[in-house]
Amino acid sequence: MQRSFARRDLLAAAAALGGAALLAPLAPAAMAAPRPTAPTRPTGFALPDGFRPEGIAIGAEPYAYLGSIARGDVFRASLATGRGKVVVRGLGPEHPVIGLKTDGRGRLFLSGGVSGEIRVADLRTGKVTKTFTVGTDVTMVNDVILTPGAAWFTDSFEPQLYRLPLGRHGEPGDRVETLPLTGDWVQGPALTANGITTTPDGRALLVVNSFANGGGLMRVDPRTGVARAVDLGPARLPNGDGLLRLGRTLYVVQNRQNAIDVLRLDSAGGTGTALTRITDPAFRVPTTAAVHGDRIYLPNARFDVTPTPETDYDVVSVPRVRP
Repeated sequence: MQRSFARRDLLAAAAALGGAALLAPLAPAAMAAPRPTAPTRPTGFALPDGFRPEGIAIGAEPYAYLGSIARGDVFRASLATGRGKVVVRGLGPEHPVIGLKTDGRGRLFLSGGVSGEIRVADLRTGKVTKTFTVGTDVTMVNDVILTPGAAWFTDSFEPQLYRLPLGRHGEPGDRVETLPLTGDWVQGPALTANGITTTPDGRALLVVNSFANGGGLMRVDPRTGVARAVDLGPARLPNGDGLLRLGRTLYVVQNRQNAIDVLRLDSAGGTGTALTRITDPAFRVPTTAAVHGDRIYLPNARFDVTPTPETDYDVVSVPRVRP
């Protein structure tokens, strides 16, 4: 009975207090804990002085890989912090890195510029595992794109592409094939071919030709090398450099114009319509582009200044276009 009366007195007291006595011990647990604020990623980051970047590649993980014209190094930077380090040590200025791509399996495919070299590097060891020498003494291996069966490289000074076959698991073959460019291809007196990517339907290649018809794109049949000019309407790409295709949206970096022209392609890549032009005060002759999340990252090559060991270089980013 004492327990009964005690329980009754407790309930009566709680009722008199509006339930506060019973609810008070629960109050701290009922309060929502503040959510941690997600760290903000930098929109740009510095590279080592004197690095002289040209190409950029980003894989599934939030790391950017930059190639050096100065020494042939490859620098890896965290997109979360902007900090990084050299992960592939180069062989000096006679062995530059221009374009590069990562296959997501720990390999980097490197364009060796005027060295005429095509290299494959192992990111786990930092070693170059294969080197091929292509072309002639006037060759410039400029940019690279990976397809399911091959790595394709452009030559800026000779009318041809280079094809490195890839195995079932992306392993590179033992020799590089040369594909002469014919059809509408016109080779200029100076740098002509530059960036390369695939058409939206994956059946052909798109290559910048900075000379023909005032500068534009060529759609290249990968079996025959026959090139057809892409109909871009009034748009011209005289300073076309790196290409980044996301679906049917094509980003064309126009280096010395400090701009990215954004085009809408048809599925076959035979026509393109200008959507917009992206400019930014942070652009200092950007050359190539890579995407991660909702931002496009570009290295500033600064081709408008005389490079020195103290020249500063950086990577900048802009929001991607949502057509």
